[in-house]
Amino acid sequence: MARQERAIRTRESILEAMASLFVEVGYEAATIAALLERTGLTRGALYFHFPTKEAMARGVLARAVTREGVRPQKHKLQEWVDLGLLLAHRLPREPMLRAAVQLSVDPKARSLFGTRWPDWIDVGEDLLVEAGKRGELLPHAVPAEIARLAVGAWTGVQLVTEVLPENRDLSEEISRLYRLILPAVARPGVLAELDLSPCRGERLLGPAADAGAPAADGTPA
Repeated sequence: MARQERAIRTRESILEAMASLFVEVGYEAATIAALLERTGLTRGALYFHFPTKEAMARGVLARAVTREGVRPQKHKLQEWVDLGLLLAHRLPREPMLRAAVQLSVDPKARSLFGTRWPDWIDVGEDLLVEAGKRGELLPHAVPAEIARLAVGAWTGVQLVTEVLPENRDLSEEISRLYRLILPAVARPGVLAELDLSPCRGERLLGPAADAGAPAADGTPA
């Protein structure tokens, strides 16, 4: 069991190190030699876990879709918003997530591995379908369309924010995005109860999050 746990930790440390390289220099320029220098591993130890750079890229992309921090809420629309705000908070701080986005927009990597955007769309659509069943959406709102366009808009905001000279905060920009989208799709009574604050993602992941977990009646955290 101890040996298995060490193997899991080693595998994760390799992925984290390679993710950092992908972020810093891109997929093409990230080399096995640079990874070995960064981790101190031998080639044999590395290849035991990942036989190729391509395998590591796939491992990074496999971590891309995550609902960590999303908690049951009174409104499913709040959970949908939380999904995006949590990712906005985590992405600048977690090389694994940043690398997954970078691999998705890199033409070479995308041609080899595809992207996880369809998976993000599916996760969002599931929440929006449930929101529709609960009467949280306006009659004209189509969950599949909202999910698809929201993922595209989210990704665009992230990519543009990253290169703007004003050093804008991604959580604040994504909060603004939801403030533009939701009046067009959410029923007014539901919209008034949604928390779109840019600091919501940080709160949901913070040490006090458990104390603010929803009650049995679904009261939002």
